[in-house]
Amino acid sequence: MANHKSALKRIRSNDKKRLRNRFQHKTARNAVKKLKELTNRQEADVLLLTVISMLDKLSKKNIIHSNKAANLKSKLTKQVSAL
Repeated sequence: MANHKSALKRIRSNDKKRLRNRFQHKTARNAVKKLKELTNRQEADVLLLTVISMLDKLSKKNIIHSNKAANLKSKLTKQVSAL
């Protein structure tokens, strides 16, 4: 167990950040799944913008890799344009 005050604080802050990152990552994954299931073009266009924004924010904060975000955005955009 940690002996210094700064180490204890670091443990607390790491837990908070981990939970926040898990929540944001899971929310984005659910939004991607929902977008893949849509068949209506108008709904998909609206949701695509929010999903792209989520992925950009996650990659900016290094929660997901930037190439993964780019690949997902490309595939989802291609799928929505095919509707």
